[in-house]
Amino acid sequence: MEIIHIEPGKCYDPSVIALGNFDGVHLGHQKLLKFGLQKAKSLQMGLSVLLFDPHPLKVLYPERKLNLLTGREERLVLFERIGVDRVFLLPFSLDFANTSPEDFVRDILLSLGAAHVVVGFNYSFGFQGKGNPASLEEFGRQYGFGVSIIQAQKLGEKIISSTEIRRYLIHGEIEMAKRMIGRSPNIYGEVVHGDGRGRNLGYPTANILVDEDLLIPKNGVYAVTSEIDRQLYGGMMNIGVRPTFTDEQEKTIEIYFLDYQGNLYGRNLIINIEARLRSERKFNGMEEIISQLNRDKEETIQVLSRKGGKS
Repeated sequence: MEIIHIEPGKCYDPSVIALGNFDGVHLGHQKLLKFGLQKAKSLQMGLSVLLFDPHPLKVLYPERKLNLLTGREERLVLFERIGVDRVFLLPFSLDFANTSPEDFVRDILLSLGAAHVVVGFNYSFGFQGKGNPASLEEFGRQYGFGVSIIQAQKLGEKIISSTEIRRYLIHGEIEMAKRMIGRSPNIYGEVVHGDGRGRNLGYPTANILVDEDLLIPKNGVYAVTSEIDRQLYGGMMNIGVRPTFTDEQEKTIEIYFLDYQGNLYGRNLIINIEARLRSERKFNGMEEIISQLNRDKEETIQVLSRKGGKS
């Protein structure tokens, strides 16, 4: 898959272009991208995705915590797995936010070689989001490209959306989030040095540092998997403030891998969350916490065995 940083004034070969933020690359996004692939095949060209970089909300509302489901690098990995041929990265700034919907179409989409554009039912674009799928269709007729609008995808009566998935993860409802995403929700981050307390308990952990814009699920203990050196390893993850050991409220993410032996410091891992085991709690000493960790380990093994994960 080709990653293209858009150069002003440069024109690109024709392609089908999918538009959206694609946060989470959930089942609704996957439907849109797979439709785009089919359209591209019928037109005998590739499928491109246009992404703003950085995320528009980070520029427009820098004081907000974004709580993104996926960062840019993770989205690129998922796009490639689906079969996207090219990803255009378009710099987003306050000046660019003032671009009118028609200027966006004329100056951006046409220069990118948009032969056909695929968007979701609620897509908006241009200054203050004044452009919508209906106006995009009108611009398509005016400037000579096709437009396909993908309607909402549902799980039962609920519309599949990044907002809904965030709500489930914040409340620790992993199974519902998994059903909307179409795969296990995950955490992406770098393994950094911790305080070594897990090793003293007999459970050495990898401490994960995640980007400040990414959502962290509800505090608690989870059964997880992660691919390391092309092999899937199971583990148990604690998200929380470690109330047994400190009164500080800084949230940490620690993972004990069941059978991995090696140095992970400095490596970026995708942690797949398979199930939530329990809430975080305060213990009355080392013996009690080790006993609970032993039970967590056994439950993790059972959960991953049922799900076909590495244990």
